[in-house]
Amino acid sequence: MNDSEAATALKQAECLYTDEQVQLAINQIASEITKKLSKRNPLVLCVMTGALIPAGHILTRLNFPLQLDYIHATRYQGDTRGGVLNWLVKPTIPLRGRDILIIDDIFDEGITLSEIVKFCSVNGANDIFTAVLVNKIHNRKTKLQVDFIGLETEDKYLFGYGMDYHNYLRNAAGIYAVKE
Repeated sequence: MNDSEAATALKQAECLYTDEQVQLAINQIASEITKKLSKRNPLVLCVMTGALIPAGHILTRLNFPLQLDYIHATRYQGDTRGGVLNWLVKPTIPLRGRDILIIDDIFDEGITLSEIVKFCSVNGANDIFTAVLVNKIHNRKTKLQVDFIGLETEDKYLFGYGMDYHNYLRNAAGIYAVKE
């Protein structure tokens, strides 16, 4: 895919949530996180690269002390189908004894997020919480229960607000479904 093909994909895509609707969902996630974690000195882990944009928006709404690190584990690597989990970067701040908030872009099947939760647990985290901007509704999920969810969508290939389509369109201001 190149930039002109990405521009065409954006023009043809279905907008499921506008920027304004996404911002309202982010406000709600941040409010719920604040109620649960504001007194717990959490370590927030941003799952790269997809969660970069939602995490940035959520973090600016969390008005309490926290630390931020990132983790980069991916099954997609620019493809539209997940494969083997590839660990690219692990957090540099120790997880032992910490309450962890993992922020990801989407809860699709949950394989990557489940592995990240397991990694945090094995490395001594106290309580582990998860937040996703989008929960995709279907019956192929792992048993993981996400703590904070912004929006829900049908089982379509999505992009925007951090989610990509062939490594393009993460910066789209809204949640879009690729034209089938």
